[in-house]
Amino acid sequence: MSTDPHAWLVSLEGVPSGFTAARDGIDVLLRDRGLRRTGPELTGESLLRGAHASAVLEGSGSSLEEIRSGGGDEIAADAVRVSTELLSLVPVLRRQPLQAFARLHTLAARGALPDELLGRPRDGEAASKLRGIAELATARTSAPALAVAAVVHAELVTAAPFGSHNGIVARAAERLLLAVKGVDEKSLVVPEAAHLALRPQYESNLRGWATGGQAGMHAWLIYATEAYAAAAEASPLNG
Repeated sequence: MSTDPHAWLVSLEGVPSGFTAARDGIDVLLRDRGLRRTGPELTGESLLRGAHASAVLEGSGSSLEEIRSGGGDEIAADAVRVSTELLSLVPVLRRQPLQAFARLHTLAARGALPDELLGRPRDGEAASKLRGIAELATARTSAPALAVAAVVHAELVTAAPFGSHNGIVARAAERLLLAVKGVDEKSLVVPEAAHLALRPQYESNLRGWATGGQAGMHAWLIYATEAYAAAAEASPLNG
C-alpha cells in the first residue's frame, strides 16, 4: 500500500500533464527573464501584488496603489504583514509546518483576534485537521510540487482551522510551498493575483473541493494548473 498521500492525484486525467505544462511555463519565465532581471525589488513587488490580491479575495476594498503607498484597509494591512515575513518562514515550513501555519495566522490575525487565539486552531477537530495538512505539506511524494501546493491551499481554506483569516493563510502557504519545493525560490510568480483574476472559478472550485468528492477535487486541480500559468503571467518579470 502506498504511503504517498498524494499518489491518488497522479492518476487523474489531465492532472500530471497540466501541472507539467504549468511548471514548464514558470521555469521558462524564471530562466529566460529571471536570470537577467531578478533582484530583491522584484521579489518585493511580487509579494506586494500577492498581498493585495489575497486581501481583496478576503474582502478588502483597497487598491494596489493604496497598499503600495502604505495605506489600505485593515484586511490589506493583515495581508501585507504576512507577505513581509513570508520568505523567512521557508526553513520553518520545511522542518515544522505546524509552526509555520501558526505564524502565518498570527501575522494575519493580529489585532483581529485576542492574543491567546493567534496561531491556535479553533478546537480539537480543527487541530487534528491542521496536523493532517502539515503532513500533506511535507510528505515524500511523487506528485508534482505545484499539485502539493494546490492541495494544501484547498485543504487550509476548506478546513478553516483558525478563527479567522483562513484564506490569507492558505494563499500564503501555497506561495511558501512554491519556494520550499524549489518551484519559485525567489517568489516571483503571483498565484494570488491569478486566483483574483479567476475569482469565480477559484471560489466555485474550492467549494467543489469541499463538497464534490473526487470529481470536485479533480476539478480544483485542473483549475490550479490554469491558475499557475496565470500566476507566471502576473509576475513583475513581465512588467
